Amino acid sequence: MLFFPSLGPALKHFPLKFMQNTSDNFYVKKHILFFVFISLFFTLPLTPANAYMVKYKEDWYKLFHVHYQQYPDDCIENIYWLEKAAQADFCNPLYTGIKIETEKQWEKYRYLFQLHINLKLIEQHLRLGRTYDKKCIYFYDAPWKEEYLRNMEKALSCYKAGLYYWQEAKVWCEKANAPSFNFLFITDKQDWEDERERMTTGELDYERMLTREIERLEKNIEELNSMDKTY
Repeated sequence: MLFFPSLGPALKHFPLKFMQNTSDNFYVKKHILFFVFISLFFTLPLTPANAYMVKYKEDWYKLFHVHYQQYPDDCIENIYWLEKAAQADFCNPLYTGIKIETEKQWEKYRYLFQLHINLKLIEQHLRLGRTYDKKCIYFYDAPWKEEYLRNMEKALSCYKAGLYYWQEAKVWCEKANAPSFNFLFITDKQDWEDERERMTTGELDYERMLTREIERLEKNIEELNSMDKTY
């Protein structure tokens, strides 16, 4: 007759010991993973690999974009990008994206760029102003007079800001029309050259357009202020 020692005590404690060992291993692994994550968080760069610093005029201008349907927030965003572009320095001529071989080309490029930025600022202020503008005043507008007046004042400030940028644009247009540039054209920026030429001939005249809008709007504001009857 074969005799086997009793396995009861060992079997009794086996599940508990196994669970304790498993729990300890899980605890250790969890803490190792935690320290690895913390190390990676503080050592890896927080910016994506394809990010770049917006520093120069050309960089800021790339952020400017026109929507098919443009809301006031879109116009305000574009005005911000264009303002930053107007204030920023130019990048090295090698990185402008066009062919520049001489200092005179580089000089005219800078004048045309500043001219173009100011014209785009006028366009964006016109777009923004027209969202608040009220073209016509009707006799039944009196109940909403205060609201209309607030919006029309916003439109008026936009049009007057446009006049400021027009004066700036004329300064840069005059610089780009210097006699030393008579036979020099930046062919890679033909649209900028066209803007300069249209301003020179008077075909492009934002001052006339903005003055007309301001006079009309001031007349409408005066008419709306004189209303005292409600319907």
